[in-house]
Amino acid sequence: MAEFSEAKTGQDEKRRRRSRKGEARRAEILTAAMRRFAEDGYQNAAIGDVARDVGLSLPGLLHHFPTKVDLLLAILDKRDLESESFIGPYRSDLRGLLKGMVGVFRRNAEMIEVIRAFAILNAESLMKDHPAKAWFLDRATQLQNDIAATFERAVADGSIDGKIDGRAMAAELIAVMDGLQMLWLRDPTRFDMVGGLEGYIIRLLASLGFEQ
Repeated sequence: MAEFSEAKTGQDEKRRRRSRKGEARRAEILTAAMRRFAEDGYQNAAIGDVARDVGLSLPGLLHHFPTKVDLLLAILDKRDLESESFIGPYRSDLRGLLKGMVGVFRRNAEMIEVIRAFAILNAESLMKDHPAKAWFLDRATQLQNDIAATFERAVADGSIDGKIDGRAMAAELIAVMDGLQMLWLRDPTRFDMVGGLEGYIIRLLASLGFEQ
């Protein structure tokens, strides 16, 4: 019985090592795919090129991601989880949420290739039948709903003027962030998107009656 137990323990450890190795390989593939999507766009990027970038054969890559759509959705899900873990704690408080957005921009400024890939995918997803169309629509809708809900809580507890339209403010914030990000992507050496958003947030907080 002891011998069986030891054998089982050894098998479990081998599976864990294979699992960790597989997760590391998947992460490497996702990073390479994001780089390709940023350079070529999703539609033009070849999955075979991604495989070569990580030293795999095409069948080897397809073992991890059976189709290019699977690869795309894995990238989107990974990015969404990262964003949620970063901004989630700020959602209940309006001032905290607005300050947290500046923090997100500061973090984004350190990974321009990832942000460029997502900007390209976002634009491409406007095309009919694009595989990420629903994902980006759901993401934009959820983001507006979450920001609007935070404004509405601030109205309800008397923190801001009751006449403020939470959904309109959410749309304005998203538009400002998207516009600043696009200016930065076009010329990151000359445009400070973090400073641009920080200045806007300071002015917005002042207009809402918050002390700096």
